[in-house]
Amino acid sequence: MAELAARAGADVELPRSGYPHYWFLTDRLPAAEGKVVLEIQGDRAAEFLDAALTQQVVGLKAHEGAPTFVLEGDGRIMSSAYVIRDGPQAFRLVIPEERAGRVAAWLRDLSDGYVRFDEDIWAKLPGPLRVREIPAEDPRAASARAQARFPQDLAEAAAVAPHKPFFIGYRTVDSVHRDRLGSLPAFSYAEPEGAPLKRTPLYELHRELRAKMIPFAGWEMPVWYTSVSEEHRAVRTAAGLFDVSHMGVLEVSGPGARAFLERVTTNDVMALRVGESQYTYLLDPDGHVLDDLILYALAPDRYMLVVNAANNDRDWAWLNAVARGEVQIDRERPWAMLTDEVILRDLRDRRWGEDCRVDIALQGPQALKILQSLADEGTGARLAALQRGQVLRAEIQGFDLIISRTGYTGERIGYELFVHPDRAPALFERLLDAGKPFGLQPCGLGARDSTRTEAGLPLYGHELAGPFDLTPGDAGFASFVKLYKPFFIGRKAYMAREAKRTMEVVRFRIIEKGVRLPKLGDAVVDRRGRVIGYVTSCAMDTEGLLTGMAWIERSYQAEGTPIGIVVGSGSLPERPKVGDRLNVPIPAKVVSRFISR
Repeated sequence: MAELAARAGADVELPRSGYPHYWFLTDRLPAAEGKVVLEIQGDRAAEFLDAALTQQVVGLKAHEGAPTFVLEGDGRIMSSAYVIRDGPQAFRLVIPEERAGRVAAWLRDLSDGYVRFDEDIWAKLPGPLRVREIPAEDPRAASARAQARFPQDLAEAAAVAPHKPFFIGYRTVDSVHRDRLGSLPAFSYAEPEGAPLKRTPLYELHRELRAKMIPFAGWEMPVWYTSVSEEHRAVRTAAGLFDVSHMGVLEVSGPGARAFLERVTTNDVMALRVGESQYTYLLDPDGHVLDDLILYALAPDRYMLVVNAANNDRDWAWLNAVARGEVQIDRERPWAMLTDEVILRDLRDRRWGEDCRVDIALQGPQALKILQSLADEGTGARLAALQRGQVLRAEIQGFDLIISRTGYTGERIGYELFVHPDRAPALFERLLDAGKPFGLQPCGLGARDSTRTEAGLPLYGHELAGPFDLTPGDAGFASFVKLYKPFFIGRKAYMAREAKRTMEVVRFRIIEKGVRLPKLGDAVVDRRGRVIGYVTSCAMDTEGLLTGMAWIERSYQAEGTPIGIVVGSGSLPERPKVGDRLNVPIPAKVVSRFISR
């Protein structure tokens, strides 16, 4: 073997478990006499090459080129190379002729997801892409060959971006560059104390409508106008109108927006087409949930994020710190940072003028008809064609709106209307007037919570994070965490927790009427009084029964399983532990995880 290794540049077939291709043993790079040019195209080409090469590919400008390496999974050099960006998702890669076949096959198989490139069996690179050799006589090949300059070793700084959060073979590069990489500080954020309650643009209108106002997440918000039960029924049978302008509305734009969001959120941003949205999470490097949010693709390089009101300021600080490369995003590689070219804007900030946006939610089976009653025929048809999760921009009776078919009530028909804050009161009133014949009612936080609880939707601080530090997997939403992405912040820690997780959130219904409402932290027991978990949320459902969610052991999660709720146990000086025995539970049973609408 030593003799083979001494043959610089020799190709040696070495079987290795998990790697279906042969490996190159190279002590030095061969002299590059002939050069082959590969064309790489596809709607994920930039992110693919950023992970496949040592160079910072996403940050390359159009017609800009740079030296780079193609590495094996264990970090050995497969080939030196030179990458050139031709357009948003079009590249040329110049490689030595003697490495051309190997590199082309490697890139194609990575693109198709056919090869394992790391110890992590879940990860794959984004694809598929088109990888083809440009004929030698093609002028584009000639110009690329003339421009190319191959690097000589991994210590050549111009060819390697060691601060990238992920690329194939990064462990070897880390060992070469570690001494100069340093360590970024951990993110920290302190909630301001004693700040006065904020008011939404609709505050005065709520007072006119005689709403009951309460403090919520730092805001003075309506909890109900008539009663929670009446407003809940309106959402289920007609429609409800909610002021959710306390929610954060952020914007991420710029040439690096998609790559940035791909690495700071858990879902597959590259799967989004313009006019679509997705539910996703922000995790910290330790896998803890910072927030859950909805991400809207408004343009190829422009995204809107709707975040929880209680987390808005921390989310804003976190995203800005990550974008500026100021804080750790990977505990194992504390020097890793994102350098994507992005612009962050808080769209509730009045300095953005006409671009400012706040959220109003119209939810319920009559919601489409109410909107169509205000819209012209063309806009009405566009609204009717809007599928769940899709988003469009339209003008309705002089209101410039971003309209998405999303919501937090479990209703199949529901919309969120993003309007300029100065126009929000007028829009709210216009919708109430138009909705009267359809049974529309203004609804407060009480109905918002009861409908989402009945629907089995998580609330940050209850089914996510909170006293039990629940993850998306705990909440029953693991499908929104795409483990096939080779990197997103918190991925490693999240996977480690998932491997050991034994509990998950279920939905339950209390059989008896007239019992006390269970609260967050109340113990859930089996038939013998053994603690098997804890209540996370509970509210009155459409039928007048108490329906809630609880985080319990997996062996009790089958629909129809009898359980008991020990109301008030969550407020004891010492919370009961899983395995303890308690007395006098209220009977309940596990029901389907999500409401059927």
